[in-house]
This record gives sequence, C-alpha cells and structure tokens, in this order.
Amino acid sequence: MSQSDVKRDVRNSLLFECAWEVANKVGGIYTVIKTKVPVTVSEYGDRYCLIGPLSYKTAPMEVEAQEPTDPHLASTLDALRSAGVKCLYGRWLVEGSPRVLLFDTGSQYSRLDEWKGDLWNLAGIPTPPNDHETNETIVFGYIVAWFLGEYVARQLSVAVVAHFHEWQAGLAIPLCRKRHIDVTTVFTTHATLLGRYLCAGSVDFYNNLQYFDVDHEAGKRGIYHRYCIERSAAHCADVFTTVSHITAYESEHLLKRKPDGVLPNGLNVVKFQAMHEFQNLHAAAKAKIHEFARGHFYGHYDFDLENTLYMFTAGRYEYRNKGVDMFIESLARLNFRLKKSGSKTTVVAFIIMPAATHSYTIDALKGQAVTKQLRDTVTEIQNKIGARLFDHAMRSNGEHGTLPTPEDLLSDEDKVLLKRRIFALKRNALPPVTTHNMAEDAADPILNQIRRVQLFNASSDRVKVVFHPDFLNSNNPILGMDYEEFVRGCHLGVFPSYYEPWGYTPAECTVMGIPSITTNLSGFGCFMQDLIERPQDEGCYIVDRRSQSVEDSVSQLTDNMFAFVTKTRRQRINQRNRVERLSPLLDWKNLGIEYSKARQLALRRAYPDAFYGAEGEEEEFDFSSGMERMMPNSVPASPRFKMSGIATPGDIGTLTEEMQSLGTSDYRGYGWPATADDEEEGYPLLKRACSGSPLVMKVRSRANSVMSGASTPGGGKSNSLSEGDLRKADAALSYVHNVQGDGVNGINGKH
Repeated sequence: MSQSDVKRDVRNSLLFECAWEVANKVGGIYTVIKTKVPVTVSEYGDRYCLIGPLSYKTAPMEVEAQEPTDPHLASTLDALRSAGVKCLYGRWLVEGSPRVLLFDTGSQYSRLDEWKGDLWNLAGIPTPPNDHETNETIVFGYIVAWFLGEYVARQLSVAVVAHFHEWQAGLAIPLCRKRHIDVTTVFTTHATLLGRYLCAGSVDFYNNLQYFDVDHEAGKRGIYHRYCIERSAAHCADVFTTVSHITAYESEHLLKRKPDGVLPNGLNVVKFQAMHEFQNLHAAAKAKIHEFARGHFYGHYDFDLENTLYMFTAGRYEYRNKGVDMFIESLARLNFRLKKSGSKTTVVAFIIMPAATHSYTIDALKGQAVTKQLRDTVTEIQNKIGARLFDHAMRSNGEHGTLPTPEDLLSDEDKVLLKRRIFALKRNALPPVTTHNMAEDAADPILNQIRRVQLFNASSDRVKVVFHPDFLNSNNPILGMDYEEFVRGCHLGVFPSYYEPWGYTPAECTVMGIPSITTNLSGFGCFMQDLIERPQDEGCYIVDRRSQSVEDSVSQLTDNMFAFVTKTRRQRINQRNRVERLSPLLDWKNLGIEYSKARQLALRRAYPDAFYGAEGEEEEFDFSSGMERMMPNSVPASPRFKMSGIATPGDIGTLTEEMQSLGTSDYRGYGWPATADDEEEGYPLLKRACSGSPLVMKVRSRANSVMSGASTPGGGKSNSLSEGDLRKADAALSYVHNVQGDGVNGINGKH
C-alpha cells in the first residue's frame, strides 16, 4: 500500500510528547510536563507516550520498565535496538502513570559526525566540536526522528501528533519535515535562547526587539548554532506555540515566525488545595518563620513579631532578569517611607536564590543555638515552677491557704541559669544579612546592592533583609522548612522580573492563597492582567516595566509594597481568601484545553481531507466541546473577569480567533502580507468567518521540503510521502482556499 492511499484516523490520534526533561529534572519544564500528565492521560489514555533522554542516574527511580503492548511500537524498538540504539520503555512513576520511552544518546555517539554532516547538508546548521549540550541535542534529535520514521512506516491507520518542547528536543522537527515523515508536529518554546542572553545584558530589550540583528547577536554570544536549531524547529513545525503573550511577541521578532497560539502553564491545584484550611496552614508556617526570626535577630530582637510581615523573592540567581535589583531598591525606599511615617510595622524580606557558598555562617548557627538553649532553659524552669506551685497548693490544706511568693517559686539557681542564658544573647555586631559564607562575597551583586542602599538590619530599620543563598529544605539547621511551607508562612511574594516567559513562583503563591507582585513582562502577569479586571484587588499586583521608566517602575513597586504593609490584619486575611479563590484559573484541568486545541489545529493542517469532504463541505467535527469559559465554583461580585476572550483558559478564542494579532495590551502583532504571493509561504492564518461558524484555513504548504537524510538511519524514500501525495494535498488546499475566498456566504450558506 503506498502512503498516498493511507487514510489515517484523526479522531483517535496517537500523541508523542518529547522534551529533554521527561523523567529528567533539570528545570521548570520538568514541572510543566509532570503536572500536565494527568489531564493528558485522561484525554489520550495509552495513546499517549512521552519521549526523553535516558539518564542512568535518575531513570531507575523514575521509570518502571515494561514491554510495549503496541505491536508496531515493539517492532520499531526491536529495529532500533538491533541497530545499536539503547532505550528504556515503561511507565513514568508520576500521577497518571504515562507510557514513557527514553533513548540513551551515548549509544549513538559513533554516528555524531555523520549526523553533523547531514545537518549541515540538510539545513546549513554548523555545529562546533566541543559543545556538549548541542552534541546531545543532535544525537537525541536524530534518534527521535529515526524512531518516528520507523514507527509511522509500520503503523499506517492512525494519525500521529508529535509535540516538542524547547530547542533541545526540537531538532527532530526539521528532520521529520525534510524526510516527509507522516507525523504532524507542534513546537512549544518556553523561552528563547537569544531573549535570555539579551535580557541579562543591559539593553532595553522589549522596546528594541524589532531592531536586533539576530544572527549577529547570536554569533557574538557563541550560540549561533543553537539559535539555528531553535529557529528551524519553529519554522518547520505545523503549529508553533509559546507559553505566554510576552514570549509570543519575543518569538515573532527573534525566531521570525508568529506563534499560532499561547499554551499557558498550569499547576496541579489539588496538590496545593487546602480549602478553608489554608489560613490555618499560613498561621502554622508563620510560627516557624517567627522561630527563625527570633534566632537570626537575637541581641537586636526589639520588634513585635505580631506586627511583622514576611516578604520574599525566589528563583534562579539571575540578578537582573529576576528583578532582584528592583526589589532591593524598593525595599530601601519602603524602609525610608515606613520610618518617615512612624510605622511600628516591621518587614522581614527574604531573598531565596541559590549561589556558590562555603557553609553556614557561624553567626547564623549561633543565633539558632542560643535561642534553642534559652527555650530549653525556660521550659526546664517552667516545669520546676509548676511542680513547686502544685506542691505549695497541696500543703495549704484548703483552710489556711496562702499564695506563694515569687521567691518561693523561682530559686536562686534558676535565676543564675536564666541570667547566663540572657547574657549569651548579647551581640555587638548587627544581625547578618546572609545566612551563608558566600564564595564571592565581594563580587556578589545582591550583597553589593544591599551594601549600597545600607540595609544592614539596624534596630532603627523597619525593613530587615535575609539573603538565603541555597534551596530550602526541612533538614536545614537554620531555616528548617520546605519551600511550599515557607511560601505559606509568608505574607507577600515579590517577583519584579524583567525576563520571565511564564513565572511559576507567583502562580504557586496564588494557588496557596498568598498575594504576589509580578510584572507585565512576565507571562503570568500578562495572563492575570488579561483575565481579571482589577488584579490588584485580588492580591495580584502587576508592576508596569514595559511602558514606563525604571524609576517609575521602582516607585510603583514601592507604592504596592507600602499599600500592602499598611493594610489591617483583617484586610490581609480577606485578601488571602480572594487570592486563593483564583486558583482554578491556573488548574491544568482548564489550561490543558489549550494544548488540545493546538493538537487539533496541527491535525487540521496536516490532514485537511479528513476535515473537508470531497465536495468541499467540512465534515462535522466538534472542536469546541468542553471548552466553555471557566469560572470559579462560586463567583461573588469580584473578581470581575474581562470578557475579552483573550488568554482565557478554555476559551476557544485563544487558538481560533483570527490571528491578525494576539491582541493583548502587551502584544500588537504587525500586519500580515496582503498579496496571495506573499501569503504562499507566510505564517498560517486561522479564519473564523463569524461566531459559531466552522474553521476554514490555508494550511502551511509542505511542498517546498527537500528529500534528504536518505543515507542516515531513519531516512530514505521508503518512509516518505510521494510527490503525488504532495500534489494531491496542495490541490485540496487550494480548493479550501478558494472556498475561503468566497466569504461568509460561501462557508455558511447551509446554516
């Protein structure tokens, strides 16, 4: 049977999701994929399989090995193994237990030079010899393309969707396109390579995006080859998506392709859900932070913990990208304003960012030790006083009862012991800013800025700073709390990022009921701004870092923090309730629908005949089932959701509205080519003639693909679509385009 005769079932498609962080924790994409698994498994069941690299260090703990039940998959893996590819197939031991396939890149390093040569001939992508990460990417990409080619040559009945995350996994996309492998591809970029590098430098990134010479900038930073891989994946994918509107804007200019839609990152909200208990969890966790504060500020513990607020920022140590520079500057201004207003409130600001350290500081350890000694001594004296009080009461016999004097209860020995412990609390120096001995103390940008603004934890300061340059865990001798528990105990999370494609930290604050400050340059901030009318009323403060100067942004951040500090306790409790109520907006149960729509769009682009019958009539296909607008379970008068249809979880508008521009306040796309010639190889357009009408689109042409890779494993004409297939597909597409050109009446005459 030739492939031109193959009719693949698009309604029960198979899904392969490929990422470098499948069963391999490196960064944030691991969280995205792991938390999304349950909703994808509920949609696809065993038709879903994840693909990743085999790490012998972590895989034995993450994956339970099994034999494949799909005979086509079994024969494909046998063919790969016989060619020397080592792989592990089984179930990933996370909620949902999805099928997972891990390839050992080391088993194919013997082919690296051959594959590098093929990549140069195929796409003109150069690869330096000593870039280990790129070498891994090339081997992994070629193995995945080889696997997909072998698999679809055996399994001819069902459509296959391959979804790739980030450039490390994306090299297989141009290979599949060039070899005409019959899969439909989706590429999601979570951040662009060049964006991260450019933002770390002192450039006005977002206002100069359209002026960057991308090839020159990538070459200057030694990442031209990586940038080429990322850009080829974006251009060759049937559907190209990003995680937020701000990243979509960035991708359009740096990767030179306008994304088809936005797939926001969700969370497994059930994991964090505490219902009405979350206020109690806040109080319990806050008590533990109180214990730390007593020890850390011993000798200068002259503030009221009941009138103390805990703020924090956390994340990778990217001083400028994460907005730590702005946070510290705003803390200094907040300190000045609180002192000037005569406020009795104290703010303790934590900076949790892992950096190179030698050990805990002696001062920090001593603070916790003397505090523990004092508590143990007081408990011991307390028990003795209780015993003496009880004994005295028993001896009074009820008739001649006298109350004991303080001297009867507190012995001289007790007083001496207590005095020794109190004298141990004497401290000449100020409480330390950092809890660890830093490897590069004099050159550390956070410590240098704290020195510059003179936030030294003096008694007169209303803002105290604690820099904890390590991950939090419950075995920590100084701050013995897990990150989640620590967040619950704080009052406000502050994340004034300059470069933040999504931003899991404020999202986690939201689902735990903790107010947060973020910016309109973070994906999460844009998402909330699009969704809620007055996000600040719901405890999601959003600082404008896009359209105003740095000075104005710092002032706005300071104003937000000062407004929060001046709230009453009852107002803060009320605000935490409002924040926690937003958590369904971030649940994968709702945001997973966006991924479903991206896959449906990819299938429509790859198999238009399956959706449009021989007469040009669209076959009935329920594209909007289960995609109604999501609202929280009980919606009081607030929050007021913007009914704009932009970035709303589950709202069909995200991927199916006309993509002339993404249409948020952050993203104003440029005009599309007007002529038919310009449009031929331009970006895909989604057209919706009118509300409720069927989708009609011009599909990205695959006819310009060149046959290559015939000499490499997995290449060759046997697995490819014939030229006849392509001609037939183009004829169908041009017919669809003509129908589209007939306007609303031509499409909707039947309605």
